[in-house]
Amino acid sequence: MLMALDTFVFSLPTLAYDQLQRSTSWRHVAADRLGARPSRQFVGPGDDTIRLSGLIAPELTGTPASLDVLRAMADDGKAYALVEGTGVVYGAFVVGDINETRTQFFADGAAWRIEFDMTLARVDDSTDAERRA
Repeated sequence: MLMALDTFVFSLPTLAYDQLQRSTSWRHVAADRLGARPSRQFVGPGDDTIRLSGLIAPELTGTPASLDVLRAMADDGKAYALVEGTGVVYGAFVVGDINETRTQFFADGAAWRIEFDMTLARVDDSTDAERRA
């Protein structure tokens, strides 16, 4: 298991990502000062997003139906717990977007190669959501 989003497990048989990018920001409000740089005040955490990308090759690894499962989860609009296979709990995330590119088709129109990327956005406010399980 690479990672789990609620009950959906990212793995070789379902949907294995080969790249994980994480972007985290913090908010600081600026107040202008005469003759000096603006002062900054920390007002809290900003966005925390995770972008997963990978390849489905149905004859070898993954299944296109996994993308449909994730799309159905996104349609629900719910937040799901995101837990890495190492035990790291990232917090509650929603599915922001899913993109897929199908290439190298069989005679029946089924794709031999499906590249995907998706964005997960954190929605919880817990300060201790990121910890070792």
